[in-house]
Amino acid sequence: MASNETTSLLSKGDPPPAPASTNAKERRPSFSRFGVDVESPGVRPSRKSIGNIPQELSSWHKRSFSAQVDHSSSMPRSRITTTSGGALDALSGSGGGGNGIGSTGRASYGGLSSHQRAKSWAQAADGSIFEQTPLEMGRHELYEELPFLAIPGLQKKEHNMSIAYSSYAAALDTLETDDYLTSTTGKHLEPEEREKRLSRMSLLLLDELEADAITVTTPLIFAVLIASLLMFNMGYNISVMNAPEPFVFPGHSTLSWSMAVAAFCVGGPFGATLAGGWADDRGRRGALLLTTWLFIIGGLIQALAPTLTVVIAARAVIGVASGASTVLVPIYLGELAPPNMRGVIGTMTQFACVIGILFADVVGFYLANASRWRYMFLLISIMAMMQLMLTPFLLESPRWLLGRNPNSSKARFIIKKLRGFRYDEEVETEVGHYLGASKRQGADDEGSQGDGKKGSKKNATAEMFADKKVRLLVISTLVLQVANQLSGINAVFFYSGLFFDGVIENPLVGTTLIGAINVVATYVAILLMDRCGRKTLIMWSSAGMFFSCVVIVLSLLGYFSHYTALGAVATYVSFFEIGLGPIPWLIVAEMFDGRYVTAAMSVSCQLNWACNFFVGLLFPMINKSLGPYSFGPFAVVLLLVFIYAWIWLPETQGTTPEELQEQLVKKNAGTTYHNFDIEGMDSSMLPSQDEWAQAMAALERDEGK
Repeated sequence: MASNETTSLLSKGDPPPAPASTNAKERRPSFSRFGVDVESPGVRPSRKSIGNIPQELSSWHKRSFSAQVDHSSSMPRSRITTTSGGALDALSGSGGGGNGIGSTGRASYGGLSSHQRAKSWAQAADGSIFEQTPLEMGRHELYEELPFLAIPGLQKKEHNMSIAYSSYAAALDTLETDDYLTSTTGKHLEPEEREKRLSRMSLLLLDELEADAITVTTPLIFAVLIASLLMFNMGYNISVMNAPEPFVFPGHSTLSWSMAVAAFCVGGPFGATLAGGWADDRGRRGALLLTTWLFIIGGLIQALAPTLTVVIAARAVIGVASGASTVLVPIYLGELAPPNMRGVIGTMTQFACVIGILFADVVGFYLANASRWRYMFLLISIMAMMQLMLTPFLLESPRWLLGRNPNSSKARFIIKKLRGFRYDEEVETEVGHYLGASKRQGADDEGSQGDGKKGSKKNATAEMFADKKVRLLVISTLVLQVANQLSGINAVFFYSGLFFDGVIENPLVGTTLIGAINVVATYVAILLMDRCGRKTLIMWSSAGMFFSCVVIVLSLLGYFSHYTALGAVATYVSFFEIGLGPIPWLIVAEMFDGRYVTAAMSVSCQLNWACNFFVGLLFPMINKSLGPYSFGPFAVVLLLVFIYAWIWLPETQGTTPEELQEQLVKKNAGTTYHNFDIEGMDSSMLPSQDEWAQAMAALERDEGK
């Protein structure tokens, strides 16, 4: 589609779809990046031509953003000019050198205007041709390889994928440059010059890819905040029954209160199951609104309940809303955010949940009494109403809109707002990323695009269980989901007041302290997940929780003080957050193929809620029967998890930069790349916001003279 700066996405009617490729026989431009009269034979990736990851990339993510900017600005600049005969002449900042290959900087091609310069293009094995800059190709790879889910801890794979592609693309750029130099001069690039170019091109491209992770727009911020309110409300409902237990219909039996707590977990699986259908039929936005209304209705019923039986029914309704939230929020935000922001946004939703747990503990100091306990339940509806008032700022998922109609003008308008684009050409490129990634990840086959193929999700689940290649991953996922709940973590959040009764003077103080430690531990877990393997964290987590359980039991038996028991509970929660909390969900996104991610996530969610129900229902009776040994069953589960992780649990595979680069080589082995110019990729791009700002500032200075 031709670029026109005055074209508006608000024009009536749907625009024609952007061509994903052109016919292989279509006549290509007769010039390459090396000159007007130079034909580009192109290069193909292979294990021989694509070398190791440059060392500079491995430490790039450890630098602060300001250090990255300073490093980029200090890199030597050059101009690559092309004479009419096509000879390559590079002028470095000091006047030249090496084999005539310039260093990082914007390329300037003699005799070619910005609209005439050769564009990067590639021909796939099936003969189809597509035109994209190396940066656009990199973004497309990120879209295809990263799931449309906002999951905590996904940042590591996002960054490693950016490193892998940057190294892969730099190798293609250097290979094509070397081929041209050999054909014209008979000489190859010197090894030292080759390594320098690989490093410079890798860093230049990585810097551009990583820029998406720090570029946010106001519509995206509002979407994250509004959707996070659902997770905040869910966290609030996990702990809201804790503080007011002695005051809600005094005289209730242990079993009836257990049913009131566990009813939340009864509704959860139903909400998780129904959420997929709501999202397909009503859209992601419509499903979120329906979930918000369920929170409002459930909160009102619970606040006005005349009996504990009605509270149980209300908790089930709220459970449906919470279960739906666990499915809808990661999907919705994953479909709105660019690929390398999904992990960060997933982390924000996790923080919203644990802060909601802490908020329930804090308000308990003021509302957990005989006269105000109903206000604690009313807050559920009030928070949901606040979210409802913000829904005018809630955008529909462009992926869902494009799945229903690839020509959707509404989807294009939303993409333009979310990404802050100024030109339709940029929007159409992003649309191509969405459509290509959806096709690649098998979204249509799984019915997630609203095409009515809902039965295919069951087929995907059956296929996943039958696939011997992923059998160990499936078993590991199920084991970790069971461990996530049977480790007893929600026994603490559901019944910490009951547990701390008699241990410390005010049980609510202990409950609130544990809630605060949970928030801090969540932040520590984020740092550790970027540095440690998943298997290692699971082993540390299960071992730490096991020894914490032992100390808790010994403290309750009188071998240690009660304050030691409180400290042991704090370490128990902390060790949960660094491993058994986030990793059972993370490995689904990291280790499963795109076609299995949805099925694995669905099975995991159902199993997790089922185990959560049994913990919520049975712990009061376990505590009553076993007394100081109530954490003993959890210790047994944790010991078994440690043994399983030690012997059978695989470390995440296919997620290191080297492994991801190898996958890129294998995936694109039949593709031929032409004019793969990283240095000059910005010369054919439209002016950026910064460039316009600089131009306006220069104009103002000129007028002021």
